[in-house]
Amino acid sequence: MKFVSTIAGIILFVLFFGFALKNTQEVDLHFFLNYELRGPLVLMLLAFFIAGAALGILALTPTVFRQRRQTSQHKNTIQALQSAAGTGTGNAQPTPDAVNPAR
Repeated sequence: MKFVSTIAGIILFVLFFGFALKNTQEVDLHFFLNYELRGPLVLMLLAFFIAGAALGILALTPTVFRQRRQTSQHKNTIQALQSAAGTGTGNAQPTPDAVNPAR
């Protein structure tokens, strides 16, 4: 499996490197207030891809922290219920119920 992922990584690298070599022409990026940025197309695409990934990670951060907090609360609730039931960690073997023999 590692071999297949290595080959796939090499193929993707070659494809992206070829894409970068084909898109070296200069482009103008116009912002507000007559601000203009000039650079190679591939660098502009890379910069906006990285900025989008960073914004996506920032957007997910509150959700991740909320889920971690809820997981911690659930673990505490489970421990409290187990200690109230007297099972401790939950590793105790259950005892079978008494069965009355049929007459």
